[in-house]
Amino acid sequence: MAKKITTLFVRDNSINVLVVDGERVEKWASGPLEPDLVNQGLIVDEEKVSAAIRDVFKQNQIRGGKVIAGISGANTLYRIITLPEMPDALLGEAIRREARRVLPVSLDDVNLSYQEVPSVSKGEKRLFLATFPKNTIDAMIKTVKKAGLDPYLMDLAPLALSRVPDEPRCIIINVRGNQADIIVVEERMPQLVRVLSLPSEAVSLQEKLPAVTEELARTVIFYNSSHGEKPLNQEVPLFACGELADDEATWPGLIGRLNFPVSRLPVPLEHPDEFPANDFVINMGLALKEFDHREGENFSTINLNILPEVYHPKRIPVAAVLLPVFAVIGIGIVAYMGSFVYRGRADTARLKTQVTQSAAPIATQTQQIASLKAEVTRVTPLSAPIDAQVAAINARVNAFRSAMSDLQANRAKVNYDLKKRVVELLPADKQDLTLTSVGHDGAMMAVTGTASSELYIFEYTRALRSSGIGVLVSSIQAADAGYSFSLVVK
Repeated sequence: MAKKITTLFVRDNSINVLVVDGERVEKWASGPLEPDLVNQGLIVDEEKVSAAIRDVFKQNQIRGGKVIAGISGANTLYRIITLPEMPDALLGEAIRREARRVLPVSLDDVNLSYQEVPSVSKGEKRLFLATFPKNTIDAMIKTVKKAGLDPYLMDLAPLALSRVPDEPRCIIINVRGNQADIIVVEERMPQLVRVLSLPSEAVSLQEKLPAVTEELARTVIFYNSSHGEKPLNQEVPLFACGELADDEATWPGLIGRLNFPVSRLPVPLEHPDEFPANDFVINMGLALKEFDHREGENFSTINLNILPEVYHPKRIPVAAVLLPVFAVIGIGIVAYMGSFVYRGRADTARLKTQVTQSAAPIATQTQQIASLKAEVTRVTPLSAPIDAQVAAINARVNAFRSAMSDLQANRAKVNYDLKKRVVELLPADKQDLTLTSVGHDGAMMAVTGTASSELYIFEYTRALRSSGIGVLVSSIQAADAGYSFSLVVK
């Protein structure tokens, strides 16, 4: 049965909900938000936003329950670090120490999530790190829960976008509202993520484009400076989404002399023709978190669940579950053993009574058995002569049966050979002479047949005699279609 996945993404000015059934988009809905309820992904008024979320679900008849929620990429940081091999018990603390060294933020103000990725060298661990503001994710979780939903998985918008294209190496640019995301994917991982806050006075895409173009050029230069062995070049596809995907005329100005091949971000799910895919690209990336079968293809390998540990479902300790179970089992065993002992005593008393009552009949039967044994001892010597006579008779019977079997076998062979020869000596054209019956009474054979001419009858009898078979013509009579005849063959 296909699994239904519901995703929720809250922008600064709208709410997007997407329901996926299996690999097909089933429902989608969006609703506006009043200004200043959300600021760069941070929910300022949890009550109003949660009420707006409930309205979107209710008005579009979307069931609540578990959802995959996404938060903005504003104020997020990403790094790939390398550590020596070590026990898992030490790994968490080692990651935090390295994160403090390489990240320009205090870990007290952010949440840290990480995922192990394939290592380049043996004897080391390679990890993808992502940090995001605590207040942003806490406000999102509280708001979603107030809306009556359960955010069992969460992700960052740039990571959701990087999960969409089936490309091991590409650039993704998303422009929406006052924010632009630029993601460089290499080795199926987002190696570089830039989240740009656009000028508040820039309203149209044309007004936003210079800042986005400048940031793209800066990102490419920065990346190529540290990846000289494999720089971003004209073979790397660039995918546009958001406002850029709606206006292809802006693409030449966006890439300038970089000359990347530009296209819209592909749609990775089956969908109705009227589905506005460009408005729900982040929701689709969130839904793809549950698509395990995409492993081994060219999709991004990064699939973090940034839901903080404190919000994960509480695991019930095994001892707390097993202790009452063992207690009940122990009480049951004690009760069973008690009843077993009680029944055993009653059964023992009953058996003793039966033994006493059976003692006399057993003594009588024992005497009878002794008498019978004495009689068997007396009669046994008398049976020896009779056994010898029976053995002799059986030997004679077996010899007689063997002789009869040989005689019957020889007789059957003679009969078969004789009949076969009688039939084989028929004329080549069997229509001239036909046998109607061949019988054998043990001493001789009776053969009857028909022929179109007496000549054929005499030729047939001469052929039999020539083969060494004795033949006597019993009768020849004219018939409707020739002659009928009878022969006696010895």
